[in-house]
Amino acid sequence: MASERISVSRAAHGLHGCINVPGDKSISHRVAILGALARGSMRVKNYLCSEDCLNTLRAMQQIGAQVTPGNAPQDFMLTGCAMQPAAPQRDIDCGNSGTGMRLMAGVLAALPFESRLYGDRSLSKRPMKRILDPLTQMGARVEACGEKPGCAPLHICGGTLRPIDYTLPMASAQVKSAVLLAGMLTRGTTRVHQPAVTRDHTERLFAHFGIPCSVSEDGLDIAVTGPVDIAARDITIPGDISSAAFWLVAASIVPGSELTLRNVGLNPTRCGIIPVLQRMGADITIGNRVNAGEPYGDITVRHAPHLHGTDIGGAEIPNIIDEIPVLAVAAAFAEGTTAIRDAAELRVKESDRIATTAGNLRAMGAAVEELDDGMSITGGAPLHGATLQSFDDHRISMSFLMAGLAADGTTTLEGCQNIGTSYPGFEDTLRQMAAE
Repeated sequence: MASERISVSRAAHGLHGCINVPGDKSISHRVAILGALARGSMRVKNYLCSEDCLNTLRAMQQIGAQVTPGNAPQDFMLTGCAMQPAAPQRDIDCGNSGTGMRLMAGVLAALPFESRLYGDRSLSKRPMKRILDPLTQMGARVEACGEKPGCAPLHICGGTLRPIDYTLPMASAQVKSAVLLAGMLTRGTTRVHQPAVTRDHTERLFAHFGIPCSVSEDGLDIAVTGPVDIAARDITIPGDISSAAFWLVAASIVPGSELTLRNVGLNPTRCGIIPVLQRMGADITIGNRVNAGEPYGDITVRHAPHLHGTDIGGAEIPNIIDEIPVLAVAAAFAEGTTAIRDAAELRVKESDRIATTAGNLRAMGAAVEELDDGMSITGGAPLHGATLQSFDDHRISMSFLMAGLAADGTTTLEGCQNIGTSYPGFEDTLRQMAAE
């Protein structure tokens, strides 16, 4: 677990070296769920051993999956229950993970037993009604029992569901995936229609495991026909572009930097941060491209002395939603104004990421106007170190540790123990890259 207080001074000689970022968080959750239901055993390589993803893996062990450790913590053998899951003997702890809770709720709603999902204080404030509505339409019996209406814990009385045609009220990969996972366990064809293309890891993993799934040419309509028989298949998980994002911004804003990030996922529904940074003037190149179901490659980023502001919004938002805090940091070091709009979803993340990002940037001397659905940042003025709060939000912690690398003085983030929910080893890598 990370320490309570982390201080980062500006790196005098830039950031240099090669970084292997941990496995993709979104893919790891889905691999644990699908592999746990599969028939047979599969080798899993580069699983993200963060608190969030380990909670999902432990949850699937509670319903019958078996995990045999490999030579490294991120590599193991996963043996599924062949669609014969057992009722969990205790409540399932989802920790801080909205992805884990929402996806598992879709699966558990279609299984013939009762279960209860709970999480930490932050997760217990995040909206679950968005998955309860479609699951209820499918005939699921799921009750949100939290102090806040529509929030966790979730009490699930699983059973037989019916297929539906569901139009998402917002672009959400988690809601889409919850419905599709319930649909794969339901007799008939379940269809999901989305207003904008969202990250498509579920669809790609369905193809990997041989699950009948069709996707329209524009990617907006997805259908799955169940019930399915999942055959275990070995998988290697690429590095997480959302974790790589911190280093893409850090190397761009710290003079003299050059970093190479190896084997990073380049899924076109996830890597929107790259074109956003490039249109801001970032120096980013991609090499050694491979497409193994999920595309990945090596990303090299060099210091960009003339970053400039840009407008960020519209259809690109769903695919960069997790990267907006660190993009806001880049904007604070860019000349001109960056306007971030259509990102109201940030208000219901681990923290209110519009308020927390804007507040921390102001504390470092940036000119920021907070908007209902985003923020406007006028960059170019030097930032100074400050003592900041993490707000129990791992992405806020890491974003402002990056900002501290290019600010005058020392930046201290309080409460950074949350970093382990998505990026174990981040602080060790930070110390190595920032060492003079």
